[in-house]
Amino acid sequence: MAQTQPLFSAPNLVDRLVGYINPSAGIRRLQARSALQHAKAAFAPYDADSPSRNRKFYTNGLSPNQLTQKSAIALRNQARQLQRNHDISRGILRTMVNNIVGPNGIGIEPQPRRLDGSIHEEYAKQLRDAHREWALKPEVTKRHTYAKVQRLMCGTFLRDGESFAQELLGPVAGLVHGSRVPFSLEMFEADFVPYHYSQGTNTNQGIERNAWGEPTAYWVFKTNPLEGAGVFASDLKRVSADRVHHIALLDRIGQMRGITEFASIITRLEDIKDYEESERIAAKIAASLTAYIKKNTPDGYTGPNTDAQGIPVPRSVGMAPGMVIDSLAAGEEIGMIDSNRPNPNVVTFRQGQLRAIAAGVGASYSSIARDYNGTFSAQRQELVEQWVNYATLTDEFVGQFVQPTYATFVQACELSGTVRRPRDVLPGTEDDALFIAQAMPWIDPAKEAVAYTALVRAGFASEVEVIRKRGGNPRDLLEQVTQWRKESKDRELVFTSDGKNPESGFANATPPGESAAPGNPTPTPAA
Repeated sequence: MAQTQPLFSAPNLVDRLVGYINPSAGIRRLQARSALQHAKAAFAPYDADSPSRNRKFYTNGLSPNQLTQKSAIALRNQARQLQRNHDISRGILRTMVNNIVGPNGIGIEPQPRRLDGSIHEEYAKQLRDAHREWALKPEVTKRHTYAKVQRLMCGTFLRDGESFAQELLGPVAGLVHGSRVPFSLEMFEADFVPYHYSQGTNTNQGIERNAWGEPTAYWVFKTNPLEGAGVFASDLKRVSADRVHHIALLDRIGQMRGITEFASIITRLEDIKDYEESERIAAKIAASLTAYIKKNTPDGYTGPNTDAQGIPVPRSVGMAPGMVIDSLAAGEEIGMIDSNRPNPNVVTFRQGQLRAIAAGVGASYSSIARDYNGTFSAQRQELVEQWVNYATLTDEFVGQFVQPTYATFVQACELSGTVRRPRDVLPGTEDDALFIAQAMPWIDPAKEAVAYTALVRAGFASEVEVIRKRGGNPRDLLEQVTQWRKESKDRELVFTSDGKNPESGFANATPPGESAAPGNPTPTPAA
């Protein structure tokens, strides 16, 4: 049965007072107030959409680009300051970059296909070799390897909210490419694309777009505007969008410029920094033992001692272990200043704040706080949940920078004749590749290795899949193992890692986790 709204709302003190004096007026008052409440309820189905004295109420309805225009530069400067001067902030950024890109960068395994759908191994090997050479000096300054380029781009992308790189293909005036492949990258920060530059309806915040919102060009300062040059529109150059990689953290549909990943945690980071600095200074002061002479009555104060010329002589009471002070006057006693520092609650407070910060940036608390207490199960659960956040950011970074850069690299190889595309390569697959991100680290290597071995033996996983999950390139590993086996055989060396050699003891070994069959004991590996 449907519930009906009550005719009257509960009378308050004023209603009862009016009803006591004039019952008719009291009834009319209740009817009017009830009708008003019902009208409000009809237009406010959610309690949270109306202001209240007990909570903050936000009415900011700006568009995403209006918000970035208003706040992006200030937030970017705050994030840069924290990276320079705050150890926790610097550690957060380093942890995220290391887990997204890693020490060797995002691995690239070329996967060009033949007309029958199989991988063209010869062409893939030529591309791997050419890319390995190019990766030594891939950018215009020739100061960074490709792995370092990826870390710089990723760190800037997280700290500033966006980073840029221009592709330079073929002959460029004044530029000597760093490898046989005539292709280089020019990295630059968000300051080079001015927020204040707008022109007509299609160019805003330094980005020129078509009617559908697709970027068609970027307006870029020729020199760094923060170094005193390049502050006028005449100092800008128009760079076609198909030559620019714009990696941006975008929170809303239609947003053109990125916002720093630190935006929601900057206030908390600054509070922690100030609080810890205050506690540190207080503890430092407390470590300097300070004493004072307390006089019980004003009559006991006779003024400072003076010498023969009437000059005041400072009174000094020395302190040493085990000493007895007998120079106090009547009514005097020694007092100590105790600041109750260090504060034992600092660690607990800091842990709670760092957990909130870790949730805000999607990093693991253990890595940020360097707190590795806990059981194996708890740490692995944290690692598994947090690794999804790293994998998501890796996917964004690969899609916006690594993959399009590799596609241009393959194009440069073809146009320059460095690596010719064979005739039997399926058109459109020449730049196909697998991009190998960082592998989730092992907490207990013995248990993880046994689990992977069991999956491979049972057919639920392949050796290639396991190698990729460990962050390796199966083709490179195969070449290394083949060469190593060949050299070992030439020198008549036998290692336990070579399972086909009877001397290794693994030829008839029982798989991990299984018991040996009766009469067939598991052999012991040779030394």
